[in-house]
Amino acid sequence: MTENKEEFYSVYSLSILAVYAGVMFASTKLFSTAANSSDYHVAGRNLGLVQGALSIAATWIWAPALFTSAEKAYTFGLTGLLWFLVPNILCLLLFAPFAMRLRATMPDGVTMAGYMTKRYRSIAVGRTYQFQFLSIAVLSTAVQLLAGAKILNALTGLPFWGFTVLLAAIAFTYAHGSGIKASVLTDAIQMVVMLGCCVVLVYLALSNTNGMADLTAGLSGTGQYSAMEIFLAFGLPTAIGLLSAPFGDQCFWQRAFSIKASALGKSFAFGAVAFAIVPLSMGLLGFLAVGSGFQVVDTGMVNVELVAGLLPSWAMVLLMVMLLSGLLSTVDSNLCAVASLVSDWQVTSKLDNADKLRVSKVAMVILLIAGILIANIPGLTVTHLFLIYGTLRATTMLPTVLTLSGKELSAKGICAGVMTSIVVGMPIFMCGTLTGNTTYTTIGCLSALLLSGTVALLTAPRKAVRHG
Repeated sequence: MTENKEEFYSVYSLSILAVYAGVMFASTKLFSTAANSSDYHVAGRNLGLVQGALSIAATWIWAPALFTSAEKAYTFGLTGLLWFLVPNILCLLLFAPFAMRLRATMPDGVTMAGYMTKRYRSIAVGRTYQFQFLSIAVLSTAVQLLAGAKILNALTGLPFWGFTVLLAAIAFTYAHGSGIKASVLTDAIQMVVMLGCCVVLVYLALSNTNGMADLTAGLSGTGQYSAMEIFLAFGLPTAIGLLSAPFGDQCFWQRAFSIKASALGKSFAFGAVAFAIVPLSMGLLGFLAVGSGFQVVDTGMVNVELVAGLLPSWAMVLLMVMLLSGLLSTVDSNLCAVASLVSDWQVTSKLDNADKLRVSKVAMVILLIAGILIANIPGLTVTHLFLIYGTLRATTMLPTVLTLSGKELSAKGICAGVMTSIVVGMPIFMCGTLTGNTTYTTIGCLSALLLSGTVALLTAPRKAVRHG
């Protein structure tokens, strides 16, 4: 990158961050208030269809949706993009009926961990779910900060660590005041911005290449991999990880408790459609990079490199706004998720409303500090974190689904099952991915998903058999 461009991006990056923070803060101050704990954690359980759908879509747009979609389209072609896109959509549709069942079963709930604690009358089960949800929130926050700071550092040359702190501070500034109500409001703004940026960027990319000819030529990707290689190395583990993802993430259970019961199913359906536009658009940029013969240095940043290399300088400003919106929408959702999880602790349940909110805000700060520290670990990549928490989210899916489906499990079986999935499945999966061994990758992702449910079923109470 030339010195003039770097100076241009430095000035505009800091200006964009300042304007972005100001708009989000002003919006939440003017249009969202949280008078009590119910408002702060579940928005009075009264969010409408449009608010709910846009919030679900924005929350689901995380770093991989912005970067992995373009990378896999560039590397694996249409097959790779579909293996990423389709499970991302299906997971929200699959999650919807279980969210509706949870809401009907526990209409006054706040967290899935709280529901499992009450359902099995077991603090141990609740703590197991709390551990998983809190771990997901920390790792997810770290990966968003890592991705955002990496882009800003590459564009401006300014310190990486400084951007991790700055991005965290921006999210906290507008999220801590009103909790989930602030998150949902800013999600809606962020989603509209992202959709608009997608349309303009794809149009500009088509206009600055050979258009549909390059797009069509790029559908096969780099052509270095067979369909079976793509399936084993990327498709299968990605599908399992994504389809189970919402079940292991308090962000989505929190929205299940916050959206009007009558609008819950439609919110997830429309949210899935709105979400799909963003990774699809980034995938189109990946196809155009291949078809146009654009030389890519880092395939994980192919969309950023294409925009910086072929489009006008101001187009990078649009991309930065879009990326910032996508990454921080997930960070602020994580902040609200952690705040709700802490409110469900036994020790906090005895506090008055004001003290509960103070504890929730302290938890937000601790989350951001942990995320910043992890994001600044030398040599750590977005892929590393994605592998860890993507697999971790799958470990509670089957016990959750079985419970909501009416299956009677044992508290000890659930705890043992989830921990078995974590201890056995995750190391095998990570080993296979980091070494490129697709056999280990397949075994690992299946183990993380299946072991928790298998152990829980094997230890489930047996119904007495009547003789007579």
